[in-house]
Amino acid sequence: MGSQDVSRLTDPDQLRRFMKAVLNDLRALERMIAAGCIESNVRRIGAEQEMFLIDDQGLAAPVGLDVLKRLNDDHFTTELGLFNIECNLEPLDLRGICLRTLHRNLDDYLARAEQAANDCGAQVLLSGILPTLRKSDLDQVNMTPLPRYYALNDAMRNLRGGDFELRLHGLDELNLTHDSLMLEACNTSCQVHIQVSAEEFAHYYNVAQVVAAPVLAVAVNSPLLLGRRLWQETRIALFQQAVDTRQHGRELQERMARVNFGTQWVEESVLEIYREDIARYRVILGAELDEDPFAMLDRNQVPRLRALNMHNSTIYRWNRPCYGIYDGKPHLRIENRVLPAGPTTADEVANAAFWIGLVHGLAQRVCDVRECMEFDAARANFLAAARSGLDAHFHWVDGKKIPAQELICRKLLPIAGDGLRAADLDESDINHYLGIIERRAVSGRTGAAWLTESLTSMNGNRSAPERMHALVRATIARQQEGAPVHAWPPAHVGEAGGWRENFQRVEQIMTTDVFTVHEDEVIDLVANVMDWRRVRHVPVEDSQHRLIGLVSYRALLRYLARDLPRGDDSSVPVRDIMVHDPVTVSPNTSLLDAIRVMRSQRLSCLPVVSADRLVGVVTERDFMDVATQVFEEHLAHGAPPPPVI
Repeated sequence: MGSQDVSRLTDPDQLRRFMKAVLNDLRALERMIAAGCIESNVRRIGAEQEMFLIDDQGLAAPVGLDVLKRLNDDHFTTELGLFNIECNLEPLDLRGICLRTLHRNLDDYLARAEQAANDCGAQVLLSGILPTLRKSDLDQVNMTPLPRYYALNDAMRNLRGGDFELRLHGLDELNLTHDSLMLEACNTSCQVHIQVSAEEFAHYYNVAQVVAAPVLAVAVNSPLLLGRRLWQETRIALFQQAVDTRQHGRELQERMARVNFGTQWVEESVLEIYREDIARYRVILGAELDEDPFAMLDRNQVPRLRALNMHNSTIYRWNRPCYGIYDGKPHLRIENRVLPAGPTTADEVANAAFWIGLVHGLAQRVCDVRECMEFDAARANFLAAARSGLDAHFHWVDGKKIPAQELICRKLLPIAGDGLRAADLDESDINHYLGIIERRAVSGRTGAAWLTESLTSMNGNRSAPERMHALVRATIARQQEGAPVHAWPPAHVGEAGGWRENFQRVEQIMTTDVFTVHEDEVIDLVANVMDWRRVRHVPVEDSQHRLIGLVSYRALLRYLARDLPRGDDSSVPVRDIMVHDPVTVSPNTSLLDAIRVMRSQRLSCLPVVSADRLVGVVTERDFMDVATQVFEEHLAHGAPPPPVI
């Protein structure tokens, strides 16, 4: 949605006028298809590369506008978050060395983006989800300050009727609410396009739906979000929930979220998808329209169909139909939104080659996928791939259920190769890029597998933020080397850097697995929690999970040392011994400031609070662990220890 002059439609007259324009564009497209105006006998591919901008500590760097200003190149554009930018590559004819050319173009544009980012004190990272993302990064202050993003956020929130909710379950669990659309900014992808004719659109689109699952299974690269281990491709569930406009209790009435896989096969025409989306989803954005598509067609001009395209841009099918104009001719494309960014450009081009080859190869082998697979099976396969990656099992067009690895290696790679050869692609390119897919599938070393295996190998070593930082720094280093992810050695915690990078803020050392009690609980429970968990402080929350107090082991000992009346049942509530309104800090508080607060207030524990909610605690023990690591690092390098504060 590249237009800047969009607005949220709230006036009923505006809504009606814009919807009339959408319907008018749809009728114009119908006329163009019937008249054979859509370009045919041409096969092009294209790509859109989204990327993260990170600082020297591996954290999201909200410098997107500064980077774009330095680039001064129309191929680059904004994204929702200031820590993301996007590059739109020029389309290529699907023939010869187009895969190699796509790879070279990606590398060239990324090198330019990296240089501009470096000038702004940042770096470029390719990752489906940035492992070091924090909830604070998703505040509206980091939303790109352009009208279309504010309008989209307001419109989505208005339809939702309140905050956005995220509920994800994998190896870990993540439940949170957020007040803006910025959850969407957690995702980056490498979107690939195939141009098709109007006549073949339905068949090719249905095939693209079928192959979405195995292509995703071998491309997964987003298993982590806000420190939790979730789906192998968490982007799929995250994106759907991040822009879900359905209100509580209305899910049965509006069955489909605005991010979806679809509801059925396409029977005859792309018009079916547009009609369904217009009927199912409300118009939420509009703009001043300056064309009459029918008048333009009468003058033998090509209309932009801007109203239809704008509505389509607010509906996020994983395989999305696109209408566009290239070299003065109208065309149709299938946009693959499934593939994540990274881990390397070699991996991304391999993913693209696998998808493009499969679409063409399977379209030539199967006359009609509707006759050999139920749509619900294709959708179930897709969700299984997102959850489990190469560990998924798929219902395939031959009626059998088969493990993803076996399906890809035994059946799909040969089909993809045949599809690329039929398009007359260079044989060495076919072997090279499909070879990357084969070695990734055989080894099981997807980007997601590399991330989770590296994280597991670092468990027990250092803090969770330091391990996430190590993943990011290791990813950066390996991306620059260029080898595909299946050849990457695991990340190790030493790649996180020294204490200067990892011990700057409270959130980098705080304990987040915190046991709390309610103010009405009996103090015996506090004593047992301290004994069982070997902790010396227990935070106290109210019924709304707001921090209201803190019980220390010293306060408990003082109570137990008192002369209690004979026969006392010790049913004293926690509120009687807790410290009310304890001193707190935020996650972004510097460690130096936290130390000064603890020393000046003579405290041994500081609760860490964000938006009135307890998110962690930092204690003297945490600082001792930090001091130990800092001293070890200095002594290992023969340097004198840092001064004691």
